[in-house]
Amino acid sequence: MGSFECPRVIISTTLAMANGARGMASSDSLSGLMKWLAKDPWRGGFLDVLDRHIGRVLDEQEIPDFDELGGLIGPDWAMTLWGCAFEDFLTKDVDGAGNIVDDYLKRRGWKESAGNKAYMAGLKDSVMSLYEVSDIRPARSFLARDLLRGGEPVSVSERTATKTFKPWDRVAMRIVNVRGTMIIGGGLLPFELETSERLIAAIGSVENQGSADIPAFIDELGVDSDDPKFDRLIGTANDMTDLLRVLAPQFSNYFLKDLLDRMVNPAVPQMTNSDGEDMEFMRLVYRLADDATDGQVRAALSRAPDLDAASETFWNWLEPEKATRKKRKAGADNKLGFVTTMGDGSVVLGTIELKSKTIELCVNSESRADRGRRMLEPLLGGLVRAPLVERQTLEQAFAEHREHGSSSATPDLPPDEQHRILHDAMHRHYRAQLDQPIPALGNISPRKATRSKKGRDKLVAWLKLLENKSAKHEPDDPMASYDFTWMWEELGVSDLRN
Repeated sequence: MGSFECPRVIISTTLAMANGARGMASSDSLSGLMKWLAKDPWRGGFLDVLDRHIGRVLDEQEIPDFDELGGLIGPDWAMTLWGCAFEDFLTKDVDGAGNIVDDYLKRRGWKESAGNKAYMAGLKDSVMSLYEVSDIRPARSFLARDLLRGGEPVSVSERTATKTFKPWDRVAMRIVNVRGTMIIGGGLLPFELETSERLIAAIGSVENQGSADIPAFIDELGVDSDDPKFDRLIGTANDMTDLLRVLAPQFSNYFLKDLLDRMVNPAVPQMTNSDGEDMEFMRLVYRLADDATDGQVRAALSRAPDLDAASETFWNWLEPEKATRKKRKAGADNKLGFVTTMGDGSVVLGTIELKSKTIELCVNSESRADRGRRMLEPLLGGLVRAPLVERQTLEQAFAEHREHGSSSATPDLPPDEQHRILHDAMHRHYRAQLDQPIPALGNISPRKATRSKKGRDKLVAWLKLLENKSAKHEPDDPMASYDFTWMWEELGVSDLRN
């Protein structure tokens, strides 16, 4: 496993991080306990716990030590993971010595305030779990729904973290009861949706392991096989709380592996158009023949039933009303679907624009480029020459966006007007989607999904994902302020918005 040290600077840095995240506890609430950690036998016991939290991933990624890890993921994340291991250690007993919290309070408790002692005792009894965040009240509180143990959401008193939480974020953390008030520990791990689903499935499968599968399962998850609680819990229907005490390192393992993967190999979103085709931006530029006129081009395009003129120089190419949807390719359901529609819900396949001496067809897949050529070229006949074809992948589009920044189509409009225009467009888009097949819903429409419990469960998850992705835009981005409440109400699932 990776090598670890416990220098005083790491302890003090982690303390500052933990207190900043927790908000309610005083700045020195754990300082004495952390100094106690440097004494034997606590230091060695803690390093064993830290190893179970991050050592396995360090070995897999060939990262030599904790300092090297901090250089890769940044000191803040390194300290957060250190804090997760520290809080886990507070719940453990060390052979021959007992529990560090009990020992410290017995020997030094007279130096601590009642609030500090209550917080330490609360951490000792706490459990790391995965929560869904909602009803965020900045600098005051939020609701946390336990995704592993179930039950109703609980109200948590919090200041700092509420300023960064977004609705429906999934966060691994410890909720600590301090004299009747629920607060959070310092180890907060925000999970991506897919990673959280894998973690939920892994922890949920523990109860279903047969005795013959236990050795392989222990090795797969890196579970502490010496923990006496594990043999008692595996393959039984015992309290999930006891199981989570044993599996606490897995939250750090899953989070760290995903964080390293995203930082080393940042993924470009996998997107498909409404036909389930991988998106690639295609532009076909036709140069007009020497004797061709704009009037002849407009007359030719007016004969196409699927072209809708937005102006004298711009047409939307629409999908025929009775078009049969292509069968989605294998794996397409796991990609983001991108659909452009008109105000009446008609699907836009591409656009055509007449410019000086050229006419351009823009589409978002190679297949549509081929279809567009078969539709357009017979109409234009001898009016145009062979097209120049330009293509741009999603990766190239994102790189260009990062290099030049986003360009607003309405830079001179005041912010309120820009927000209104974008919100109107989003409203039309999402209203059209209510009656369109959605891959995440099993290729049925949101309205149809409301007809069964399974469909409603998928619908709620989809709506939460929409809200969460939108809220994560920059605060001044109109996307961040769009209100999805009307969708919950129109679909009749407002009572499930918790």
